[in-house]
Amino acid sequence: MKALLLENIHTSGVEVLRKKGMDVVCHKQSLSEDELINALDGVALLGIRSRTHITPRILDHAKDLLTIGAYCIGTNQIDLEAASLHGVAVFNAPYSNTRSVAELAIGEIIMLMRRMFDKSSMAHRGQWDKSSAGSHEIRGKNLGIIGYGNIGSQLSMMAESLGMRVYYYDVVDKLNIGNAVKMSSLEEVLEVADVVTLHVDGSPENANFIGEKEFARMKDKVIFLNLSRGHIVDIDALTANLKSGKVAGAAVDVFPVEPSGTDKPFESPLQGLPNVILSPHVGGSTEEAQYDIGEFVSNKLIEYCETGTSYVSVNLPRIQLPSVKNTHRLLHIHKNVPGVLSQLNSIFARNSVNVVGQYLRTNEHIGYVIADVDKEYDESLFDDLQKVSNTIRVRILY
Repeated sequence: MKALLLENIHTSGVEVLRKKGMDVVCHKQSLSEDELINALDGVALLGIRSRTHITPRILDHAKDLLTIGAYCIGTNQIDLEAASLHGVAVFNAPYSNTRSVAELAIGEIIMLMRRMFDKSSMAHRGQWDKSSAGSHEIRGKNLGIIGYGNIGSQLSMMAESLGMRVYYYDVVDKLNIGNAVKMSSLEEVLEVADVVTLHVDGSPENANFIGEKEFARMKDKVIFLNLSRGHIVDIDALTANLKSGKVAGAAVDVFPVEPSGTDKPFESPLQGLPNVILSPHVGGSTEEAQYDIGEFVSNKLIEYCETGTSYVSVNLPRIQLPSVKNTHRLLHIHKNVPGVLSQLNSIFARNSVNVVGQYLRTNEHIGYVIADVDKEYDESLFDDLQKVSNTIRVRILY
């Protein structure tokens, strides 16, 4: 089988695939829609990070594609519904870089509160500024965390251990960790926080989640961080509030428009502003995180191809079954409509196929069946299964 890995995925992920006998092709950068369509000919496994966008048109042309690995946390760069309707399983790494992002947030909060970025720049220019004006400890300050998932909750523990008071808001009801205080609305967090940090998902409905109205709710001289997704913050509003002094400092790791590669120029209205840390989407880019992500996602892609396990897939119904000796495993992915399982079982009966084990799971759009059957059956079985109405994909694994 052939695998295509884009955006400089860590060698740990490459080695996992190659040890399984995969023919792996690697690119350091993302590919355009047309380039990717051409590159996917004969490719069964595709690995990407955040810059490659998987569109319905790409999936229409990717006839051999079985699964996509997002070697990162977010999957908003992939049309998940289209992937489901093409029978393509999508996997990501929801936990692997949690620590790296949380550590960066803590470091940036300290640097911004102490105005160390400005002082470092001045020292590089030969200026010696020992003033304490505008420089503060983080101990005793209020940290407002928007989004209390894996990263937000770990950041909460780290910040509290350093003496910060933590307030958080999440659209999902999340239990607090330690002494963190759960707030009932976004506005309540913004009004109390000395530091606001965003850790929400990149879904389209979160576009401009933080804009002029939200900045107006914040305290004067607030510190602001966005290490989640670029489009959730109105960059022009952030720029205006930095220039007015309403926001005393900011750290931004993600942007509405990001270069497709390291050789492309980067432009932002935030460039050149004092006490603003700009980083090139490296929140999860530590050697430790990238090693873990590479190994985790590649193993999940292999597991899906070899056993049909979709347990941590973000788009297919989740199934995890142990292998059964002396059987063949059949996979059937179909649109979630009534009667498909009945049709499958009728085909098994008509072909005198003994079903040793069978499992069906569904979600809003897709039904996914794994059937372990005795090895003795006619070759026409595969053709019969493909002819079942609303079939998306049929595979025989072993």
